[in-house]
Amino acid sequence: MKKTLIYIIVAAVLVGLAAYKIAGNKEKQTKEVQEVAKQVDKINVNVVTVSRENIDTDYSANGTFIPKQESNQSSEISGRIVSVLVKEGSRVGAGQVLATIKKDAIEVDVTQAQNNLQNAISDNQRYENAFKTGGVTKQQLDNSRLQLRNAQAAVRAQGVRVNDASIRAGISGTINKKMVEPGMVVAPGTALFEIVNINSLKLSVLVDESQIGKIQLGQEVPIKVNVLPDESFSGRITFIAPKSDASLNFPVEIEVQNRGNLKAGMYATATFKTNNGAETQNMLTVPAEAFVNGVSSGQLFIVSNGTAKLITVQTGKVYGDKVQIISGLKGGEQVITSGQINLDNGSKINIVK
Repeated sequence: MKKTLIYIIVAAVLVGLAAYKIAGNKEKQTKEVQEVAKQVDKINVNVVTVSRENIDTDYSANGTFIPKQESNQSSEISGRIVSVLVKEGSRVGAGQVLATIKKDAIEVDVTQAQNNLQNAISDNQRYENAFKTGGVTKQQLDNSRLQLRNAQAAVRAQGVRVNDASIRAGISGTINKKMVEPGMVVAPGTALFEIVNINSLKLSVLVDESQIGKIQLGQEVPIKVNVLPDESFSGRITFIAPKSDASLNFPVEIEVQNRGNLKAGMYATATFKTNNGAETQNMLTVPAEAFVNGVSSGQLFIVSNGTAKLITVQTGKVYGDKVQIISGLKGGEQVITSGQINLDNGSKINIVK
């Protein structure tokens, strides 16, 4: 009887301990659930502290060199090429003969045109004399004079054909490509030679709309060429497009005198001085990625008592991925740089970094 009583007491104690343990675990689980619920209500964000810094205010743009002049020299007449007088790499002057077209048939036409001209001269002279004595009418004399002018024009036309049988360089430069060989039959407009003039080159770059108003024609621009890192070059702005492209960039050309080591197609970087020659300027900035709906909106979120507060600031110039702040921030504020798409004014936040 006594043993049974002891077993009952032990069992009761064990039951009580189990109940106490279950109650304790339940309370702990409830607290954990509540803590998780609090975190779920918060939106994870990254922040950066607003501060002043020295910003390089010069603007750089990349581009490639193109020849100042280039020309595809073509044939003006049909015919067979009998000689090619230059090769790729040859330097040529404007007007120099590059190739010749067979002109036997043209010379026959020239002879015929000259014979017709002599007949027209003789006929016209007879009509002129006959008109003085009343032997022909004024209309007959006018027709004779017209035939003479037509014969003279025909001779000049054949002279043009003879001249066109010699294919001449339209510009001075270097033969970059030769697309013709002796024996080929060519037609008018057939491209025969590609000539480039690289005594001076043009660096073609695109300048952002935010910077285009700070440069001007004739401005001196330092240039660095990727494949010639130890050499410095400079040029002058010769063209600023009056209209931007679809990306709001303006084509700009900078003419550079070639010292002999530059080639068309080389990649280079132009640096535009946009702050009266000063290389850096101390200013208050925030990352461009912090702005809601782009920099032009002027809106961004700052941290305020564990929540996101939407504010509007006045922006200045854009320098790469940094935006100058003119007013709306004083420095020291924490600006949210990611997660803005999930935020509303007053949203609870959890700062990740």
